[in-house]
Amino acid sequence: MCTAKGLTELYEEQFKTVSKYVHATSRGHEAIQIACGMQLLPNDYVFPYYRDDAMMLSMGATPLQMMLQLMAKRDDPFSGGRAYYCHPSLKDDDKPKIPHQSSATGMQAIPATGAAMGMWYKEKQGIYQGDIPPLTVCSLGDASVTEGEVSEAFQMAALKQLPILFLVQDNEWDISAYKDEVRTWNAAEYVQGIKGLESISIDGTDFESCYNTLRDVISKIRTERRPFLVHATVPLLNHHTSGVRKEWYRDDLDVQALRDPYPKLVKAILENGVMSQKELSDLEESIKANLFVSFEKAKNAEDPRPEDLYTHAYAPTDINEVRGERLGTNEELKNMVDCGIFAIRELMESHDECVLYGQDVGGRLGGVFREAATLAQQFGDHRVFNTPIQEAFIVGSTVGMSAVGLKPIVEVQFADYIWPGLNQLFTEVSRSCYLTNGKWPVSMVLRVPIGAYGSGGPYHSSSVETIVANIRGLKVVYPSNAADFKGLMKAAYYDPNPVVIFEHKGLYWAKVAGTENAKSIEPDEHYLIPIGQASVLLPLIDAVSDQPKLTIVSYGMGVHWAWNAAKEFEGQIEIIDLRSLIPLDTETIYESVKKTNRCLVITEESVDGSFAQSIAARVQENCFKYLEAPVMTIGSENMPAIPLNETLENTMLLSSDKVKKVIEEILQF
Repeated sequence: MCTAKGLTELYEEQFKTVSKYVHATSRGHEAIQIACGMQLLPNDYVFPYYRDDAMMLSMGATPLQMMLQLMAKRDDPFSGGRAYYCHPSLKDDDKPKIPHQSSATGMQAIPATGAAMGMWYKEKQGIYQGDIPPLTVCSLGDASVTEGEVSEAFQMAALKQLPILFLVQDNEWDISAYKDEVRTWNAAEYVQGIKGLESISIDGTDFESCYNTLRDVISKIRTERRPFLVHATVPLLNHHTSGVRKEWYRDDLDVQALRDPYPKLVKAILENGVMSQKELSDLEESIKANLFVSFEKAKNAEDPRPEDLYTHAYAPTDINEVRGERLGTNEELKNMVDCGIFAIRELMESHDECVLYGQDVGGRLGGVFREAATLAQQFGDHRVFNTPIQEAFIVGSTVGMSAVGLKPIVEVQFADYIWPGLNQLFTEVSRSCYLTNGKWPVSMVLRVPIGAYGSGGPYHSSSVETIVANIRGLKVVYPSNAADFKGLMKAAYYDPNPVVIFEHKGLYWAKVAGTENAKSIEPDEHYLIPIGQASVLLPLIDAVSDQPKLTIVSYGMGVHWAWNAAKEFEGQIEIIDLRSLIPLDTETIYESVKKTNRCLVITEESVDGSFAQSIAARVQENCFKYLEAPVMTIGSENMPAIPLNETLENTMLLSSDKVKKVIEEILQF
């Protein structure tokens, strides 16, 4: 506690040096944080928040490590200078494990609950190894409990009876908004309406009370495997952050100082004869001197080098070439939806760590498109299960599931409803590998049924790939046929990074006119397609070398529009089926355009500002001297939504006939 207090005071004394980067400290919160951190084990998982430096110290982090992150140094062990102070990530054998920690308040609740759900699953599956059952700690400020995503975490923890402790530190402030302005309850009162989540309120400034309460709660979680919430009242004795100063708006500082946990602990030590006053004073002076030595060492440490910027965007994968046989032994053509099921079945048969969950994917229905049919019956309701309507939880829980060694395959029911999950996808999932300096890549697969499939209406027909493809740190694939779907699903599973699979609903059963080629002979179980490798369809014919030629670049449904339109231009069209949007196989695109001298990019999205236009721009930049016509992009009309009425829908969407007209225009240019 003296060290944590000393850090706060040292940072204030050295404000001109440390104010370059914003930071927050635990001053006033130390007792509850230390009481928790001291009792955790190396097999536990902790999801702290940005004020938890006292907790970090109690778990074994050193002041020097904290300071290296404070000053964003190259040897910062948490992020290599990429993340703020007290945004830790740890994977040391002798300490509790700490996955990626973001600045977004409350967002850690879902990944933390995902880690606890991973523990629950491993115990159900019989694959947990260890003598003492682990638990997860999710540390939160009370103001963050008003976040909807925190509520999603509470509900799932209660629903599945997960081994998690929600430790809520209530200092009554939400930056400058006092508690009465933003909520009518504290966290313990709030969760009383959630059956199965027991809550306790304590004085978070009394170390002995905090330690004993948490000892009892932690013991119950380890043995009874159920969730608890501990609500600890604490004062905020330092600034909200170094950039938002307490003197700017606080009028309660004198009153709050009376609740300082530090003199309370000093008094208890003296009254119980643990140390004398002189011994305490000597200890305080020694700690202060050591902190200054560490501070000088951190200040003089090396800054990151420019080349360090480019490391750990992705974890490395060894899938760099096609594996297995594309044509399996059964020559019967299979639908895309079935090949997806076959791929997951083979994965689950081979890997106990593979788990599938989402809305309505469980045994009763097997997905609204039957895309998970029979899987729950074969592998059990603990392994293929329904979630509530919680897109944020579905997406964000994969961070924790992956951290404890599982490989989750999850589903957002329609692309139209991915938006509540984008917060977790952007804030937690996509940045984890990069901001933890490669320690915690999120290994997950996110299935997203997408696209229009015949009068689906404005909330079941959307294409959203442009938004998702612009979230750095993800990989994004979009197959156009059953064989590619299986090969990409397998590759996505074995990739150590987060992979989004867009699955076109209109191609699932190849019932839409002109999509017969979406069916394939099922590849064998070893078939893998490297993510980032496009496919070349309809190679050029030398016999028509004197006629103008065209490269069409597309993916998903666009490939079928292109294929059908190209039938009238035999030998003149080369189609590039991207299969992967991120990473993008630009080499194959450019190689084709340099042969044909023309390029058309097709998308189902509205064209303006689309990913397809970004492809066209790259072609323009990199193949300009080879072009004999403008690079063109076509897609759906630029309207806010796809209407329900069939006539309006057809007017909105692209078609093979519309593609054919543009092909003629480009070839005649």
